[in-house]
Amino acid sequence: MTTAPQTYANHRRFFPLFHYVAMPVLLANVVVSVAHAIRQPAPFNTWLVVLSLGLVAGLLASRASALIVQNRLIALEMRLRLATSLAPELRQRIPELHLGQLIGLRFAGDGELSNLVEQCLRGELATTDAVKRAVRDWRPDFIRA
Repeated sequence: MTTAPQTYANHRRFFPLFHYVAMPVLLANVVVSVAHAIRQPAPFNTWLVVLSLGLVAGLLASRASALIVQNRLIALEMRLRLATSLAPELRQRIPELHLGQLIGLRFAGDGELSNLVEQCLRGELATTDAVKRAVRDWRPDFIRA
């Protein structure tokens, strides 16, 4: 099975179990429990609404936690990559790059990395999206949460 090359246009990751199974089921559960509580008001039915909202919150919290850890690992990976590939004058400025820039830079090929880092440091590429859009030699990342 061949995979299409990853680009800015198709790089977003959907985790089917989360996006297409767990979240829709739990959101449907919220709707059903709210409808039931409206039709038959009772403390227990109100509790079911609270419980269903708590389940959605728990699922979102677990997803957010995984993404936070992933971003910390990307930042570490990129700092190591930049430390080995940048010229000494740029290498000492690595701490000036913020997390969003590091996340965007991970998609840049080695040949354009220095130029993109310079643009980030000049403030020309301030957001993750701006950095990703500036990448021309896309370096795919298929192992993401």
